[in-house]
Amino acid sequence: MTVLRSQEDPSSAPPPGAGPPITLRELARRSGVSTATVSRALNGRAEVSQSTRERIRRLAGELGYAPNEPARTLVRRRSDTIGLLWDTGHESRGLHHPFLQGLLASVRTALSEAGYHLMLLTTAGPQEPESTYVQAVRRHSLEGVIAMGRPADDRALRALAASDIPCAGLDVALDGPRTVGVASDNTGGAEAAVAHLHSLGHRRIATVTGPPELTPAAERLAGFRAACARLGLAVPQEYVAAGDFFLDSGRHAVRRLLALPEPPTALFAAGDMMAIGALHAVADAGLSVPGDLAVVGFDDIDAATLVRPALTTVAQDDRALGTAAVAALCELLGPEAVHPLPPRVLPTRLVVRGTCGARREAAGNQGCAKDAEAVKPDGP
Repeated sequence: MTVLRSQEDPSSAPPPGAGPPITLRELARRSGVSTATVSRALNGRAEVSQSTRERIRRLAGELGYAPNEPARTLVRRRSDTIGLLWDTGHESRGLHHPFLQGLLASVRTALSEAGYHLMLLTTAGPQEPESTYVQAVRRHSLEGVIAMGRPADDRALRALAASDIPCAGLDVALDGPRTVGVASDNTGGAEAAVAHLHSLGHRRIATVTGPPELTPAAERLAGFRAACARLGLAVPQEYVAAGDFFLDSGRHAVRRLLALPEPPTALFAAGDMMAIGALHAVADAGLSVPGDLAVVGFDDIDAATLVRPALTTVAQDDRALGTAAVAALCELLGPEAVHPLPPRVLPTRLVVRGTCGARREAAGNQGCAKDAEAVKPDGP
């Protein structure tokens, strides 16, 4: 199993044209003390006087000394490194999804601010043993793991969660003694989207789902169905179209929906990329949004405000998600942590823009605009 470091300490390599790196022994010789004293000074040990510590650290900085991280890990039994489990196959599309890219950046930033490095772990293939992730964590002395974009039924991930390794799941349901789940309110966000479309007079509401094995997709579909049931809306099976969170699947799904004998008048897409694909399909059919099909997405990626009409969507905060996942994992690493920690669910909000349209007049729908009036528009 290959493991890649995604963050490296720039001080770990000498600058171009420099001589060989300064060793601990050489730093001790130039400092006039023992190597043990240098090691204690660099690690802030109390048995070394403050003046000696400052002198050695100053000389280390002047000489460009960088500690041997593997050796430090062996001595301290800590690596200050967190593993990230994400689909890293060379054909992985998740690496190109704009929301997941933002989420990855927020995780990296939060880990750095907490004093941790980040190691990207390759994901296990179907032929690899269940212990794959556990072995990788042990081999590299990782402090803990953050998993994102992985199916909850991944055998190796289940084995990792069942171990004593601290593990935070970002939109991944984990079950184990030292686990915590962090997610947006996917179910509530989907319910809000359907309620808003209903308040505009729509009664034929369809959805394009994400991959069912991924937790966010399953929760958003559950929210869609719950809202429709509460509002008394029939959901024919053909109104639930399969997607994969990417643009092409949204376009193909909506083409099929528009070809139905009784096509929907509104669509909830479980991701913004699929919602933008829906806009393409409507335009290809010579129809209009929101005139012929109202559309609501989920994520609030940057492109949501670039399309015309601008996309109504359920916004989730990638920065807050990444920060919450790192904070929860740090809490798991603490000696007093309760295991497992209760899940952390972050709120979502409906951002009303142009693709949902004005209120549709329909018989018997008096008073159905209440939910829409509580949502303030954001953008054109």
